[in-house]
Amino acid sequence: MPRFYFDVGEGERFTPDEDGLEFDDLGVAEYEAACTAAEIGRDRLPKGEARDVTMEVRNEHHQRVLTIRVSMEVHRVNPPPEPSRRGRA
Repeated sequence: MPRFYFDVGEGERFTPDEDGLEFDDLGVAEYEAACTAAEIGRDRLPKGEARDVTMEVRNEHHQRVLTIRVSMEVHRVNPPPEPSRRGRA
């Protein structure tokens, strides 16, 4: 069964996967990488800990076979809009 390695980049931080996991094929590894990247994004992006999460997947020969990126952009309206006064007497 092929082994895949899941390296994670969060903003400026990069964590290589030294152990890897075995999956039937690249399609299953891609699904797992996408789920993991989404979970990391859900937990960390709204807190401002990072704005991008990148999951790079390498095969058993340590060759990169796919990259998944999750990102979040926040655009605030400046200045904030005034509250509506319609309907007030």
